[in-house]
Amino acid sequence: MAAAPGNTAANPDRLGPLADVRVVDLTSGMAGPYCTMFLADLGAEVIKVEAPGAGDITRQAGPFAPDDYLRAFGGYFQSVNRNKKSMAADLKRPEGKEILRRLVAVSDVLVENFRAGVMERLGLGYETLRAINPRLVYAAIRGFGDPRTGESPYVHRPAFDLVAQGMGGMMAMTGPDPNTPLRAGGGVGDTVPGLMAAVGILAALHHARRTGEGQFLDVAMYDGILSICERIIYMYAYAGVVTRPQGNRHSLFCPFEVFPTRDGWVAICAPADHQWRELCAAMGRPELGEDPRFATNADRVRHCEEVRRLVTEWTSARTKAEVVATIADRVPCGPVQYADEIFHDPHLRARGMLVELDHPGCETPKAVAGIPIKLTLTPGSVWRRAPLLGEHTQEVLAWLGYTPAEVERLRMLGVVYCQETKP
Repeated sequence: MAAAPGNTAANPDRLGPLADVRVVDLTSGMAGPYCTMFLADLGAEVIKVEAPGAGDITRQAGPFAPDDYLRAFGGYFQSVNRNKKSMAADLKRPEGKEILRRLVAVSDVLVENFRAGVMERLGLGYETLRAINPRLVYAAIRGFGDPRTGESPYVHRPAFDLVAQGMGGMMAMTGPDPNTPLRAGGGVGDTVPGLMAAVGILAALHHARRTGEGQFLDVAMYDGILSICERIIYMYAYAGVVTRPQGNRHSLFCPFEVFPTRDGWVAICAPADHQWRELCAAMGRPELGEDPRFATNADRVRHCEEVRRLVTEWTSARTKAEVVATIADRVPCGPVQYADEIFHDPHLRARGMLVELDHPGCETPKAVAGIPIKLTLTPGSVWRRAPLLGEHTQEVLAWLGYTPAEVERLRMLGVVYCQETKP
């Protein structure tokens, strides 16, 4: 990996298996920052390069806490840009391009999510940067991929989460009925490609460490969604079935959906025959477990409406907590939870999945989602809040070899922005 100033020895709080990796982050929005967030959480030094002025478009997206008098960024930005540094530099200016070239020379990874061709027009495309650092892993996340890996007829189109979900099949299988497609929550059109890019980066880093050879990789948002919607491909290829939204049901398993209770909903999944019998016994209807209409999963799928009626009759007379307490130890079951319930779930506290971070301008810390990847020997951590715009510009330029006078000149020219105060 690249040897450069400012790595682990200078940052003792930054731990994790990627503590010897430096990432140049040119991303904005969700897909790219989500990718680099995971690398930062696992210890990588991620330097987010933003344009002077507004910076990442999500800085002002909110939501803003009531006690936030500064409004330097909101919850969206904090959530996916924690653990990173911010350097503000104008890459359209020759001096800004030179800063990036110097940074690439001492880095391991570069991630960007511009439209195809933007970096080339800046004179900073992969081939140019590879000449500076042959070990560089260059990752791109775009709506429809990059010409280097397969030129889509849509390559120059912009895309957001909703577009990827619509084209990739997610909305074709999500909705209350066959004629009402719905967007899945959680921004999976962004987050899933971001995760896939992180996996690709780790694979390419492994290769670079063994061989000294970097490479280009990309993930198309469209491709990423299609990959997790793989069911629609094999259902059509094998059975000629065009998948449509089915509400919360599963086309191959039964029962496998959410059921109403007196105070909300619970998810119950009993596709295995022994799970069905356990459920029937818990419902006080053991005879249903021996009923030939429901003997196998295939039988239950054929009689899914009757199965649904029987289970609903039992759940609707109880609370979520009562249903879960009765069957969850034997049958996969869990409550449908909203944010206020999630915050009180002891599992998430035990697993470190609710992490409080300081927020500039706020009197009290705010919570963000923690790290789901739990490593026993080299755990990652959420240890630093998201950066103010240009908060680390001077620090980064200093270890790139710029003198204080040169930094001041660049600042006066508007090439860089240096945050002067750190609330």
